Amino acid sequence: MKMSETFTPPSAEIQSEGNILYNAGSHGTSGPIHTTYAGFVLPLFGQWGETLGNIGVHVSPDGDGGQGWGAFVSTSAINPSNWTRSYSKSAYIDPLPPRANLHIMSNQTVTRMIFDNSADTLKATAVEYANNGYQQKPWPTVGVNKEVIIAGGPVGSPNILMQSGVGPADKLTAAGVQVAHALPGVGQHAQDHLSTQVIFRTTAQTTAQLYAAGAINGTGNPIASFVNSAIAYTNITDLLGDYAAAFQQEVIANMSASTNDRALNPSSDPTVTKGYQTVYQATVDQMLTPAGQVELLLAMTGTSAGQDTFAVQAGLQHPFSTGEVYIATPNPFDYPVINPNYFSHQADVALLREGIKLARKVGQTQPISNFVTAEVSPGPDVQTDEQWDAWLRTVVSTEFHPSCTCAMLPLDQGGVVDAHLKVYGLANVRVADSSVFPLSFAAHLMAPTYGLAEQAAMIIKSQYNGTPSPAALQTQTTTATSQPTETSSSNNKVSSGFKLAASPSLPMLFAAALTLLVPIVLL
Repeated sequence: MKMSETFTPPSAEIQSEGNILYNAGSHGTSGPIHTTYAGFVLPLFGQWGETLGNIGVHVSPDGDGGQGWGAFVSTSAINPSNWTRSYSKSAYIDPLPPRANLHIMSNQTVTRMIFDNSADTLKATAVEYANNGYQQKPWPTVGVNKEVIIAGGPVGSPNILMQSGVGPADKLTAAGVQVAHALPGVGQHAQDHLSTQVIFRTTAQTTAQLYAAGAINGTGNPIASFVNSAIAYTNITDLLGDYAAAFQQEVIANMSASTNDRALNPSSDPTVTKGYQTVYQATVDQMLTPAGQVELLLAMTGTSAGQDTFAVQAGLQHPFSTGEVYIATPNPFDYPVINPNYFSHQADVALLREGIKLARKVGQTQPISNFVTAEVSPGPDVQTDEQWDAWLRTVVSTEFHPSCTCAMLPLDQGGVVDAHLKVYGLANVRVADSSVFPLSFAAHLMAPTYGLAEQAAMIIKSQYNGTPSPAALQTQTTTATSQPTETSSSNNKVSSGFKLAASPSLPMLFAAALTLLVPIVLL
């Protein structure tokens, strides 16, 4: 991920006011995406780390160093030269000079891929598309010289595959799409971060008040750069204390029943079921590690309860409930069906319940409690586990972090892509976005997205240009760092890195996600 980043440290004033801890060595220095901290912070913001420490949550000195748990202030994608957002278009596209081999077609919808089925493995020969005005058929096509790279995200990518006849045969048949290649895992294993918040009325200043007062106007205004970035990834002990190990055993005991429950594992295909078991086991195995189970986030941009409020949000990071994405019609302009199956596993309810209890505790703990006058929602009437569970089911919503619908798993575990991001059964089609991850991660998906994009580019260039692949570079790094040295430094940590293309047999290879500007790239 360092490859995509140019990091700018905060000013001394901002670092002091926000109580920001960071390690510049954990960041990139020459990538296209600018990252830094907001150019403006509020007094309440600076109380985050001390408050979390007072309730027993580890305060991380280096939240971006590869061990992203505990409380810290996160960087944001901000260009400090003008306090504007740094994002994929401004970073990767706008700086490019005119290029004969790059054509970006906006306001177009990929309708399907067209295959040559004369060989044992389908080969994409063209991509059909139409403008968003629903033009009449026949729709135009563009030819494929080398390969197709699908980057439509966890909803768009399985949709494109299924509209092209690649996916679960029963779903395709029911939708009226001819099966070109049966691949049961397409659209399965869907996971997402589910969240809600405790709202507090406050005497502290909020950015909602500043906005109402007209203080956040114009370009280049550092106040406008403020982002809700005081964060904590709380582990199972933070949430459950001494009950953590017993809770893990309960979840393990429920694995067999969960695997065969269509409300938890929507597919009856045995390979997808095997993959569900693999992901379930991997999620259970990391439960007692320091890894974050629930994210806490200090939200100071206003709530529905008024400008004089802030919230502490709680988001479930490793759900046991999985859903699916599938098409219902052969019309590519019809939205696919998204069934996330939220809260279908009781462990998810229990973990988020304990997370939202911890969010309440944040507001009751100094120094943040010094700024609180009342809890607005859910309020003092919600106290018992039963009351928390009933309230949660009425208020939870998505964090918009979906993933896993074209999972990188072995084919016999319902996988869709291999370690080179190639779709099983297709000769020249890859998927490169957050849909390829086999499990949900304790992270917002933007930074890992760019990291995966850089890795995908390296894989593709290694095939066609002979440049080193990520696996080759990882081997070189491992060999170099395995040599004995006289001294060591915590500032020279070797990143575990991605293991794309390192071993097709590994079921879980990395921890990030990708969403590109366009749904398909042609080479």
